[in-house]
Amino acid sequence: MSDIWGYQPTTGHTAGNTLTGFKVEATDGSIGKVDKHSDEVGSSYVVVDTGVWIFGKHVLLPAGTVTRVDTAEEKIYVDLTKDQIKDAPEFDRDQHIGDAGYHEQVGGYYGRHRRV
Repeated sequence: MSDIWGYQPTTGHTAGNTLTGFKVEATDGSIGKVDKHSDEVGSSYVVVDTGVWIFGKHVLLPAGTVTRVDTAEEKIYVDLTKDQIKDAPEFDRDQHIGDAGYHEQVGGYYGRHRRV
């Protein structure tokens, strides 16, 4: 499960390149834009602002859920459905950034839904 917190080499993401503002595409449509991201080894993620789609909720997606980064179109693609993302553990920026227990909970949730 530890690889869920790292970008796969095939995604096209280069550490240090910003993803903030990129649109995020689930397997069944757009879910929002990247609000924040981390390239930290073993703990990489993107925080997605879902806008009005699920009432302004922010979700944290482990980097391992990203399947492709398209820098020309400024889009990232994730191997999850909208419902899988909507049903993910609640994310609160003030409480959950850097919280190992929350990362474990999120990693476990998304780990069950990966199509690896």
